[in-house]
Amino acid sequence: MSVGLRKGFIRSCPCWHGVIVQKGSIVYFDSPGKQNTDQVLDAVAERIGKGDIKHVVVASGSGETGKLAVAKLKDKSVRIVVVTEHCGAVKEGECEMSQKAEEDLIRAGAKVVRATHVLSGVERGINKKIGGSSRTEAIAEALRALFGQGMKVCVETTIMAADNGAIPCGDVEVIAVGGTESGADTACVVRPAHANGFFNFEVREVLAIPRKHRKQERK
Repeated sequence: MSVGLRKGFIRSCPCWHGVIVQKGSIVYFDSPGKQNTDQVLDAVAERIGKGDIKHVVVASGSGETGKLAVAKLKDKSVRIVVVTEHCGAVKEGECEMSQKAEEDLIRAGAKVVRATHVLSGVERGINKKIGGSSRTEAIAEALRALFGQGMKVCVETTIMAADNGAIPCGDVEVIAVGGTESGADTACVVRPAHANGFFNFEVREVLAIPRKHRKQERK
């Protein structure tokens, strides 16, 4: 179930000298998960209608969410970049997205990026082997705790796309779509950054997000 305001997406109005206030709407979900995918993509399509977004980054492990995004946004003048995890992320030597799924997405007009998770990468391998703490994974955990797994995925996959040259990087805006385990439950407008310029990254608008994102309360 979702709760959201769907009145005129963004309006700009002068309020004080030199200050512009933007008013918009956010779709809130009661809980995270793939059941929110269609409404997330609806919010993305509506925001694209404003005309200033040219790239959409979609996180998709198997390619299914990417396929849904391509179908929903096929009539929009945007480039869809589907970001999937690196081979071996789940099991050594295996890729979650099949070659056929990748080929189907490319044939449909999407760009596919397969890359190492920028907010874990080799740090996770070190932690598994010898323990210790990772500043990179601390950033990932902070994003999960404060805003949910979907937002962490949005940030991470946008950086992965930027590092692969699949989207422009700098003072431009793209839409990022992410989810929790599968599907999509979060979308936002972001200012991309490369991994080596992480703190240049900005989340500028939230389009859709779960209000409650923890499976259980942390103590």
